Amino acid sequence: MNSSFPDQLILDNPVRAYLWFAGILVVGLIFKRLITQAISWIAYTLIRKYSKGITFRDFKTLLSRPANFLILVIILYFAFDQLSFPKAWHLGPTEEPGIRYSIFILFQLIVSFAVTWTILRFIDFVGLILYKRAALTETKLDDQFVPYFKSGLKVIVIIFALLVVMAFISKMNVAALIGGLGLGGLALALASKETVENLFGSFTIFFDKPFTLGDQVRVGDLEGNVESIGLRSTRLRTLDQNLLTIPNKKMIDAELENITLKTMWRARFTISLTYAATIQQIQAVTKDISDFIQQHPNTKDNPFVKFTNFSPSSLDILIIFYVLTSDFETFHSVKEEINFKIMEIVELHNCSFAFPSSSVYVEKFTNSNQTQSKP
Repeated sequence: MNSSFPDQLILDNPVRAYLWFAGILVVGLIFKRLITQAISWIAYTLIRKYSKGITFRDFKTLLSRPANFLILVIILYFAFDQLSFPKAWHLGPTEEPGIRYSIFILFQLIVSFAVTWTILRFIDFVGLILYKRAALTETKLDDQFVPYFKSGLKVIVIIFALLVVMAFISKMNVAALIGGLGLGGLALALASKETVENLFGSFTIFFDKPFTLGDQVRVGDLEGNVESIGLRSTRLRTLDQNLLTIPNKKMIDAELENITLKTMWRARFTISLTYAATIQQIQAVTKDISDFIQQHPNTKDNPFVKFTNFSPSSLDILIIFYVLTSDFETFHSVKEEINFKIMEIVELHNCSFAFPSSSVYVEKFTNSNQTQSKP
C-alpha cells in the first residue's frame, strides 16, 4: 500500500515536515511584527511603574530592531527544526568538526548576538530611566553615575557573551572558563594597558570629582563643556560646537582647569592715548574709568587703573579688574559694557586712542651751510 502524500519522502524528509517548515516560516514572518509589539508591550507593562516619563514609543524605539531580529532567529530555528539534513550529503554529526558542526556553531553565534544586542538595548532603556530620575535631583553626582553604571553593565554583558561564545567553540563549561582565566587574567586578556589606565582614570574622576557633567574645563590647549563621562573617555563640546573625545588618562594626567568653579574672571588690557593728551586729561580719564568699574555691581572693589608706560607712539593706561561671575558669557557681557564706557570717557575728555605710528623730521639747511667755500 502506497504511503499518503504527507508521508512521502523528499531528501529524507517527509512532505509533512516541509509543510510544517513553510507554515511556521510564513505565519512567523506575517505575525513577526505583531509578536514583537506584543512582547514589547508586556515587558513595558512590567516595568512601567519604574519608568515615569518614558513612553512605550521610547521603549519600542530602543528595542524594536534587536527584538525583531531575535524573533526572526527564533522563527527560523523552529522552522528549520522540522527538517533534517539528507544522509547523502554526508555533513557529519554536530559534535565533530565539519560542515554541520560549523552551521551549528554559526547558528549559536547568531543567537548569542541577538540576545546580547537585545540585552544591551534594554540596558540603554534602564539608563534612560535613570537619566530622567537624575535630572529631577539637584546634585550632579547621580547624573555622573548613570554613564558609569550603564557602561559598566554593558561591559559585563559583553564579556559574559564572549565567554559564552568561547565556551561554544571550545566546548568548555563557562564557569570553569571563568575560573581558569581569573579576574586578573581576564583583564589582561581582554584589555590593553591603556584601556586599564583609562578605566582607572574614570574611577579617579568619579571619586575625586575634579569636574562634573556640564562643567566648562580646560585641558592643556583644549577647552569645552563636559557632555559625558564614560569608562574610557570624556567628551567635551567646544565653544565652536566641535565634539572632542579625550581619554580619561589624559584628563587626570594633564593640567586641568575647571572654569565653572571660578568665582570671578579677571580682565587685563591696556588702552593707549596719543601724546597730545595732557596730564590733566590723563588723570581725569583714569579717575573716571576707575570710578565706573568700582561702582559697577558685577565687579570686585579696587580695580587697577594706572598710567604705566611711555610707548614709542602712545601713552599707555593699564586696566585690571575682576568680574564677579563664574559664567563665561556674563563675564564678556560685563567687559563689553565697561569697554563701551571707556570709549565714552576718552571721548568726553577730548582724548584720542593711539595707533602705531612714527614721525619723520627733516632738517632744513641754509644755503651757506650747503655751499662749500671756494679756494
